[in-house]
Amino acid sequence: MSQSVSHHESRTSLADYRTALTTRAARWPVVAAVLARLPIAMIGISALLYVQRETGSFAIAGLVSAGSLVGVSVGAVVQGRLIDRFGPTRPLLVVAVLLALSMSALVTAIESHAATAVLVPLATLTGLTEPMVGSASRALWGRLLPPGGPRNAAYSYEAISMEVFFILGPGVAGLLVMAPWAGTGLVLGVALQFTGAVLFALSPAVRQWGPVPGSSGSLLGALAGPGMRTLAIAALGFGVVIGFVEVAVPAAATEAGSPSTGGLLLSAWSLSSVAFGVAYSLRPWPRQLGVRLPVLLGGFGALVALLAWPSSLWGLALMMLLAGALITPQSTAHSTAIEVVAPAGTAAEAFGWVLTAVTLGLAAGQSISGYVVEHAGPGVAFLAASVAGLVLALVVWLLRGTVRAPRSAPVPELVNA
Repeated sequence: MSQSVSHHESRTSLADYRTALTTRAARWPVVAAVLARLPIAMIGISALLYVQRETGSFAIAGLVSAGSLVGVSVGAVVQGRLIDRFGPTRPLLVVAVLLALSMSALVTAIESHAATAVLVPLATLTGLTEPMVGSASRALWGRLLPPGGPRNAAYSYEAISMEVFFILGPGVAGLLVMAPWAGTGLVLGVALQFTGAVLFALSPAVRQWGPVPGSSGSLLGALAGPGMRTLAIAALGFGVVIGFVEVAVPAAATEAGSPSTGGLLLSAWSLSSVAFGVAYSLRPWPRQLGVRLPVLLGGFGALVALLAWPSSLWGLALMMLLAGALITPQSTAHSTAIEVVAPAGTAAEAFGWVLTAVTLGLAAGQSISGYVVEHAGPGVAFLAASVAGLVLALVVWLLRGTVRAPRSAPVPELVNA
């Protein structure tokens, strides 16, 4: 496939969305994936607010949250490679059980006011065992639909639906942390994720998914391709910027005397992200993926700088609506780029590397932002996020020539719909 053709096919129509989501074999996995992915944002923010409530420190809460994200980043690649090799059913069932056990240990440690040196490794373990239903779900579409508009619409749906979850998750987490027990949101989120992962793993379409021929034997796996490495840098920058903001916004709300609104404020930029993301998928710009990745990241970094300007929470919410417009377009561009640059037979692992890059960025952004917030204030953290995003966008711009289609890529056998 030529690069110009792949760019043209990245455009979708509303009819393509309907075709993808009404595919018979996709119905059970789609519903199960919603349950598994709905609490993703809720778990992270719930853990952050829960630890902060128990310890009284955003710095400790940021370190614990960062530890969880580091675990997710490792688990995404390991689980993705196992899914490509064995299919999703066995790996997802095993890690779902391990998640329940590790999260129980983490909650016990938080309740007993264990030292940070205990909390961080336990949080890392829980992140490691989070079932990577998102990687499997995204890769499953390549088995359910042939190349073209409906498959691209399915990839856009994956990105847009994640933003819907990010709208609901922080807001729900912000409310549940005010419950009689501050760990309510964390436990509820894990219960939903466990249930969704098990249902997804046992769905007929997923159980038909066997090993993918041609899976990479390289130690780097999907990341062996130069285009994948460039995509990973773009995803890293995306995560860094969001990580800074996810700590700075609750801190700004706390400074303003309204800590419970921190999660609701984080939902604000997801509102514009979803609305703009649907429009963007119909006519993506810039057309060339190699240019699109740095332009979207750079624009995002520039908009985040505006968050340092408002002096009220209402003003901060308005600026977040503006900055959020470029969140889903980046997620959609990442999914589209995977289709172009990932080595053959590494679909789940390739998405795992993107998720790893994002979560490592989140971990770095959150941990640094926690320090900056406590020593210089939320406004400086917003500016630091902007600078980090712009610098990494420049790196991606310099590497834009590596984002090109592979010479050949075998198409996986389609599941009967």
